[in-house]
Amino acid sequence: MGFKTGIVGLPNVGKSTLFNALTRTAAAQAANFPFCTIEPNVGEVAVPDMRLDKLAQIAGSRQIIPTRMTFVDIAGLVKGASKGEGLGNQFLANIRECDAIAHVLRCFEDGDVTHVNGRVDPVADAEVIETELMLADMESIEKRLANLVRKVRGGDKEALQQERLLKSAQAALEAGAPARTVAVDAEDARAWEMLQLLTAKPVLYVCNVSEDEAATGNAHSRAVADMALSQGAASVVISARIEEEISQLDPEEAGMFLSELGLEEAGLDRLIKAGYALLGLQTYFTVGPKEARAWTIPAGTSAPRAAGVIHGDFERGFIRAETIAYVDYVRLGGEQSAKEAGKMRAEGKGYIVQDGDVLHFLFNA
Repeated sequence: MGFKTGIVGLPNVGKSTLFNALTRTAAAQAANFPFCTIEPNVGEVAVPDMRLDKLAQIAGSRQIIPTRMTFVDIAGLVKGASKGEGLGNQFLANIRECDAIAHVLRCFEDGDVTHVNGRVDPVADAEVIETELMLADMESIEKRLANLVRKVRGGDKEALQQERLLKSAQAALEAGAPARTVAVDAEDARAWEMLQLLTAKPVLYVCNVSEDEAATGNAHSRAVADMALSQGAASVVISARIEEEISQLDPEEAGMFLSELGLEEAGLDRLIKAGYALLGLQTYFTVGPKEARAWTIPAGTSAPRAAGVIHGDFERGFIRAETIAYVDYVRLGGEQSAKEAGKMRAEGKGYIVQDGDVLHFLFNA
């Protein structure tokens, strides 16, 4: 199960520099002019999780396979993108395919790096992109409602559901609020997701600050944090330049470098954790002599659905899940000891997998 986060923002805010650091590559061209990223660069990054290393050590696993997240570096957007200005049409198409948005905002002063609007104001920058996404959604909704008229008149249940959801989103947008502020019932969740509204996607604001402000942030990043709080969104402070430097170091050197800067962990780790929380994700593990592996699932996932992440046959033929909580696995020193202590449980189809569960699935082929 892959989760894709689009890195967006105005030109020259540090999107490509951040992408390079996240994916440990130099695939995205970072240059001081608009639209240096023309095609969306896609990269996968391992999700850091110290629990996986600990489990592998206890089990003597020969291979460690972390779960991964996909990041997409999307072309810089400008005012008027909803009408096709700049690379607007391409930007909107690429972001529609993502599960979440990491909105990079320039929170640093640098006379050598041109700002597309000639001033540093991250809150205003955020409003530019949010406005363009809202305008694009409103246009899309109007077209969809027009196309549904005949089916709605005929009493088509699916069309009636779509019309109701579209009108709820339209009302929010007309009131100046993004579609993600609409309260959606569980029975409508799938249909709502299928609408693929741009402003329905969860947003994480990434404050790109200078190297000497990475540990403390600054007035710009604090203004963004206040904005995010008012929206029920999240924000994280990162120096893309520092992350780029760290990506070239080995783990020991990176640790020393972070310590000198007064940072407890890399911005990558903070970004991944914030992204996980944003998407409501969690991790379970499968552990054995051959490999220790992490798997990503949405919080609230049932045991059969979790098994299906490994292979569809596991879900279709699910019998039960042998389950050990991470803390018990580590405290007792492995699977056999946990089993002898009565800490291995047999869970059925109704079990909701918990973050950190160590699972072994039994199924009919």
